[in-house]
Amino acid sequence: MVNLIDTHQHLVYPDVAGYSWTADIPPLASQAFPLSRYIELTASHNVIGTLFMETGVDDADYKAEARYVADLAKQDGSGIVGVIASCRPEDDAGFTDWLDECDDLGVAGFRRILHVMPDDLSTTSTFRRNVQALGKRGKTFDLCMLPKQLKNGVALAAACPDTTIVLNHCGVPDIAGGKMDLWRADMMALAALPNVYCKLSGLLAYCAPGHATQEVIQPYFDHALAAFGANRMVWGSDWPVVELANGLPDWLAVTQSMLGALSDDEAAEIGSETARKIFGLH
Repeated sequence: MVNLIDTHQHLVYPDVAGYSWTADIPPLASQAFPLSRYIELTASHNVIGTLFMETGVDDADYKAEARYVADLAKQDGSGIVGVIASCRPEDDAGFTDWLDECDDLGVAGFRRILHVMPDDLSTTSTFRRNVQALGKRGKTFDLCMLPKQLKNGVALAAACPDTTIVLNHCGVPDIAGGKMDLWRADMMALAALPNVYCKLSGLLAYCAPGHATQEVIQPYFDHALAAFGANRMVWGSDWPVVELANGLPDWLAVTQSMLGALSDDEAAEIGSETARKIFGLH
């Protein structure tokens, strides 16, 4: 099996933070998804380390979440080798102070979820300047957008050439709707920018109910791979959102099947080596 570094591990602790976005999603609502459960699900699946990904907690709680997980990562056997924290690049107030604090929290990168925000949020000069500041600190920026927003993602990445941009979930294609043409073109435009990397994650959750299979997502993976190349792709579980499909063990099996069809070098790059490179892991 291919060794995996999970660059998109969510954890849900309702006693630490609020997760309002889960309220209308029965598999996720009002439930905890702790590290102990993740470790159980990934046992014997060659997950050799994780990067915690901020979980879209309520605005008042995103700093508390990062602090909590930074402490969790210090526990023996946590497997957490870094944190991707939430930030608010659209607002200068307190932005630098938060980056300074995160330097002490083991934060490897940042994310601002954009698929639930106005499409033009990332186009402002303030947003771009602050994403540029991440690159100056050697931190990555995870780009989470809907397909209709990807052109703005291209513009943001082009405006921040010294910041490594990690495109979440292969650009969130509309797999259930079968709308592939515009997504394909925008993926090629993103891949043309050398500072953009693609994350293999989330795809099964975008399939129509009952159709979350490797066969259905394979064309989307194939296009992402052709566009970016294995040396610009990383892997992520997107747990517990993957529960909207067939669960984490199924995604791990599908992952091993897809990567197993590649050369050993390509599989290793997607599974772990590209993550080591862009997040500075050892």
